[in-house]
Amino acid sequence: MDLIKAIIIAIVEGLTEYLPISSTAHMGFTANLLGMPDDEFLKMFQVSIQFGAILSVVVAYWKKFFDLKNIQFYFKLAFAVVPALVLGYLFDDKIEAVLGNQIAISSVLVLGGVVLLFADKWFKNPKIDDEKGITIRNAVTIGFWQCLAMMPGTSRSAASIIGGMAQGLTRKAAAEFSFFLAVPTMLAVTVYSVFVKTWGKETANPQKGYEMIMASQDHIMIFVIGNVVAFIVALIAIKAFIGVLNKYGFKPWGWYRIFVGIALLIYFYFFK
Repeated sequence: MDLIKAIIIAIVEGLTEYLPISSTAHMGFTANLLGMPDDEFLKMFQVSIQFGAILSVVVAYWKKFFDLKNIQFYFKLAFAVVPALVLGYLFDDKIEAVLGNQIAISSVLVLGGVVLLFADKWFKNPKIDDEKGITIRNAVTIGFWQCLAMMPGTSRSAASIIGGMAQGLTRKAAAEFSFFLAVPTMLAVTVYSVFVKTWGKETANPQKGYEMIMASQDHIMIFVIGNVVAFIVALIAIKAFIGVLNKYGFKPWGWYRIFVGIALLIYFYFFK
């Protein structure tokens, strides 16, 4: 992986992580279109640069994250993240196996787009317009909805936002809680991928993520710059997404997913 391609992947991650369009799918498709080899370092890199996106939420909502008087906020996130931690650990190998199936991911992208076209009609008359109105039970339920995104192409953001709206949250409240929930979720995924998971178990040279990063100066530079780029781009995307969501709802994102998904199905089925 060269630095320019790594930066492109990081831009894609930053743009799509908090949008309901699946960052995993977009990074995978981008890497494929750039002709990047489907090796273990690329897979680990695509996960590890989520750390930069995590920091963007903390910076954008720093008053919320550092309000030590609101202890309930931390409890809500702690309970909400448990389903993803447990199921993610149990199904890690199966999830990784699907990551290479571009036809399956493109199909999920289209199906998810269809769901988004009707999401605004399904969940009317919301009653909760900020995080303070969310109960522990609401938070855990949203946490289970988030687990739908373990199928690559679904979108963690879309699953958790729709899960929030199903619990009576407004679009804005659901989107913001989805951002908050992303922090412990993606932090756990990043730590697991870099320090715990052994990549390339079936190869002659299995390695931990940090071993791949520290293997060369180029890898260290790619890892650092990738996270910085993802952070900057995600910080911009978060603010833009809230504005578009409030004004237009989910339909633009639904049509986008359908259009891109169909285009990618044609590309991967006939040209790859």
